[in-house]
Amino acid sequence: MKTKIALLILFISGNLFAQEQKMSDAEIASFKQDVNLVSKKIKTLSTDFIQYKHLDFLSKDIETSGKMIFKEPSLLQWQYKKPYNYTIVFKNGKILINDEGKKSAVDIGNSKIFGRINKLIVGSVSGNMFDDKEFTISYFKLKGQNLAKFIPKDATLKKYIKQIELTFDKEESTVVQVKLLESSEDYTRIVLKNKVINAKIDDSVFTN
Repeated sequence: MKTKIALLILFISGNLFAQEQKMSDAEIASFKQDVNLVSKKIKTLSTDFIQYKHLDFLSKDIETSGKMIFKEPSLLQWQYKKPYNYTIVFKNGKILINDEGKKSAVDIGNSKIFGRINKLIVGSVSGNMFDDKEFTISYFKLKGQNLAKFIPKDATLKKYIKQIELTFDKEESTVVQVKLLESSEDYTRIVLKNKVINAKIDDSVFTN
């Protein structure tokens, strides 16, 4: 019995290692170059998303879905459509919220921490987050994908976000999944699909 358990553990750990392998320095340089080239070309981006909110005390993740729209340099809208209508717009140093018709605004212009979170969210969508001054970054290879893990160096930011994980499509070098790990064991995982890049998007889309 002990032998079977040992073999099972060895098999599982072997599979995990096969799934997630550290990149070499040359692979990191190539990966970053590819992502930076693609992100510089992205002027607009719209994509459907499914968000999974994992809370340690719940047996099942909370699932929501909707559409995300980005326009450079920093206009961003998250529009939740299921199971409720809820829109968040990041625009001109403000967060505009529309909760099923109930509108509110938060001024983040004077808040360094919210400013950093805003920059982080925009960067996670475009993939342009490779700032060694802000994060400790590690890079991994997956089957058909690349993974970058970002740990904030700023202690205050770390209270809100423990780690960010961005999964990239290996061929397109674009973000396909964003995972935000909070200070506890809770996390938010966002899967992006049906991406449309550089279609015309009017600024009026980002009104709430």
